Amino acid sequence: MEPDKKSETKEKIMQATLEFTKQKGFDSITIRKIAEASGTNVSLVNYYFGSKENLISESIKMILSSFQHTFAILDEFSIPARERLKQFLVDYLQVIQEYPELLSRIILMGSADFASQQEYGSFLNVMGFPKVQNTLKELTGEQQPERLTTMMTQIFGALFLPALMSPILEKGASVKIAPIDEQIDLLFEKYFH
Repeated sequence: MEPDKKSETKEKIMQATLEFTKQKGFDSITIRKIAEASGTNVSLVNYYFGSKENLISESIKMILSSFQHTFAILDEFSIPARERLKQFLVDYLQVIQEYPELLSRIILMGSADFASQQEYGSFLNVMGFPKVQNTLKELTGEQQPERLTTMMTQIFGALFLPALMSPILEKGASVKIAPIDEQIDLLFEKYFH
């Protein structure tokens, strides 16, 4: 197979995996289903990824890499700290809403044992969380690391829980959760007065 054709086929398989994950979650993935969804065959999926676990790990790595862009927003010092934090949270939650299983299963519960999850954990500890904490320090003047970590986890918790619950609440009841922007504005009104 020609090099361009190879990368095109691998990309097609990966896109099918990402789309399948959005619609049905990681547990539903099989090599056969991905081959069918990508218009390829089982042999090609195995050739490029070797196993279902590798395919899932690569797809998680792609999803998690989209979070790296969100953390870069926190480096835009020409934007006021409150606006940077809000834009970061909006972008972060949009990825979460696209892949809700990523938040519930991998990030919060840590129930998937993939290398990409460990890489993302390292990224968060080395680069991601310090950027959030520095932005909170800028906003509040707080200097104690433990308090900054507590603030960060409270903010994430206040936004992640509605992101996880909104599909459940909106299907099973007539309850509507405010859009992300409004949730963040309300949180910020209470948190950063």
